[in-house]
Amino acid sequence: MRIAVCMKQVPGVSEGSMDPETGVLIRTGLEAVTNLYDRSALEAALQVREQQGGEIHVFTMGPAKAEEVLREAYAMGADEGYLISDRAFGGADVLATSYTLMQAIRSVGAFDLILCGRQTTDGDTAQTGSALAAWLGWRQLNWVTGFWVKESQIQADCRMDGRTATVTIPLPCVAMVERDGFLPRMPSLKLRMQARKKPVNMISLADLADPDPKHYGLKGSATRVKKIFAPKGTEKKELVYQSGAEGAVYILGLLREPGQEAGT
Repeated sequence: MRIAVCMKQVPGVSEGSMDPETGVLIRTGLEAVTNLYDRSALEAALQVREQQGGEIHVFTMGPAKAEEVLREAYAMGADEGYLISDRAFGGADVLATSYTLMQAIRSVGAFDLILCGRQTTDGDTAQTGSALAAWLGWRQLNWVTGFWVKESQIQADCRMDGRTATVTIPLPCVAMVERDGFLPRMPSLKLRMQARKKPVNMISLADLADPDPKHYGLKGSATRVKKIFAPKGTEKKELVYQSGAEGAVYILGLLREPGQEAGT
């Protein structure tokens, strides 16, 4: 069983600014952490390996400092880590990001299962996993809270509209997991020490089967952020308690246009 896990480094705070020309989040100077949902995806992979055996390969896309994500993954028990980093990948939207991940994963070899977190805390689109499945032509599972791999099939519990559906589909597939279904384990001291020295595999544009820079980053993105603004804060309003005819007259007064006489 060969499992690929997609993880991402995200800003550790909600504050930030956008580039006015590209609409891309300016990450310089922001504290960076591993996306919480992706840590659950790695935990899911570790549980599958405990059941079936195999290898866990973690892929993360970002600048050099994103290597920290792979060090954390190593400390939790991942076998191999890949940093997908190239200036050509910068500013990618969901379409370009998922295409880059697909190309990077294929450059490493064949996999039986790809796991992603439900969403990232910076973009919150919850679409990258589905887009990745579309590029690969694989089946996909969303909102997974638990699953079991049996030979060439996967049986999963998926949360849907307040209910849980149990489905079985053949491998290979892409699965997006929920946080509450897979609580990340604490890394052992031994693995933490090993993670510091373990090599990280680098993947650049030149390593991909499709090296055309027009398909990646801003150039390969189908969407652009036109404007970013904070929503207007709500004003504190007075609570009024009235009933019957008194309440009706009060509401009518609020609805009546300025200058309009009563009864008109």
